[in-house]
Amino acid sequence: MSGIRIGVDLGGMKIEAIALAANGTTLVRRRVPTPRDDYDATIDAIVTIVDGLEQEIGARGTVGLGTPGAVSPATGRIKNSNSTWLLDRPLAEDLAARLARPVRLDNDANCFALSEATDGGGRDAKVVFGVILGTGTGGGIVVDGRPLVGANAIGGEWGHNPLPWPESDERPGPPCYCGRRGCLETFLSGPALSRDYAAATGERRDPPAIAAAAGAGDAGAEAALRRYEDRLARGLASVINVVDPDVIVLGGGMSNIDRLYDQVPRLWAPYVFSDRVDTRLVRPAHGDSSGVRGAAWLWTIAV
Repeated sequence: MSGIRIGVDLGGMKIEAIALAANGTTLVRRRVPTPRDDYDATIDAIVTIVDGLEQEIGARGTVGLGTPGAVSPATGRIKNSNSTWLLDRPLAEDLAARLARPVRLDNDANCFALSEATDGGGRDAKVVFGVILGTGTGGGIVVDGRPLVGANAIGGEWGHNPLPWPESDERPGPPCYCGRRGCLETFLSGPALSRDYAAATGERRDPPAIAAAAGAGDAGAEAALRRYEDRLARGLASVINVVDPDVIVLGGGMSNIDRLYDQVPRLWAPYVFSDRVDTRLVRPAHGDSSGVRGAAWLWTIAV
């Protein structure tokens, strides 16, 4: 192989691929729609986009893939994915066969965390917790430059834990696709903020519009964001109490709400079991490119 590293981020709506030089410079980047609910077409799309990148740069590279869910240590197949057409499929094996080379696969949140720990917002930190706050809620932990996968391949999956220290009106919480109620994902995803705002005001807005309205003095939007910030602070405090990361990096669409970086650290202190909190909450250095960059960086990890 050349020094080229190719990363692929398999999302529910889009497939993004990137080719990085050995020093991390982006050589080429492409996006295509995800063929939803069609496993074979998804494989075809990934192969096509990788082939296209390699033809454009004139070199063959290693391939890493970030995907919703995880590879089950028991079966070697995909589990816990909200892209349900991937479930119980040998995704890494099928891609390796089609691409005629090994493929390293990891959870998309782990890839995000790895990217930010390698050369992003968590660079030089020993322990980094990467948070995805988008259409779902996920997380990944990187320790000394390596994703913490765990015995069950669910390291960092905080989105399917319950909201900590719930108020009476937060119980039992909204239903979650995992079959339970009150998961953090049902409170902290982008759609969750929109639902909460609509329930309180009778008006439907997406998160950027809610943030803009709050900034313009809209009382309903301000109240919704304050509820969101308090819930995020409680959720992250529970992570700090267990993992004690040096840095928490926010990703996903909700990470674009600027006020979170000031408000949430002010709110989490009472919930953290310490006399002071030195954990930093930071923006992602690579924005929505972090996941795909982290997939490429999977081939920098010694096995």
